[in-house]
Amino acid sequence: MGHKNLIFYTKIHCPLCDKAHKLLQELQTEIPFTIEIVDIYNDDALVEKYGMMIPVVEVDAEEIDYGIISMEKVKKALTNF
Repeated sequence: MGHKNLIFYTKIHCPLCDKAHKLLQELQTEIPFTIEIVDIYNDDALVEKYGMMIPVVEVDAEEIDYGIISMEKVKKALTNF
């Protein structure tokens, strides 16, 4: 089974982001994957793209979910080889 890399677009002072991050860390106990955390405020293009959607989870260059993150959706993306 390959090791997936998940990109987690986030920002500070974002309760939804904190919640999603906890969920992703929980998922890591079941499925091996790495979380790359990207603060959208380091890049104006990302602020424009994701400003209202944060947090956004991306796997294999595909946006899987945003806002209230669904563990099922993310799990499916990570185990779909």
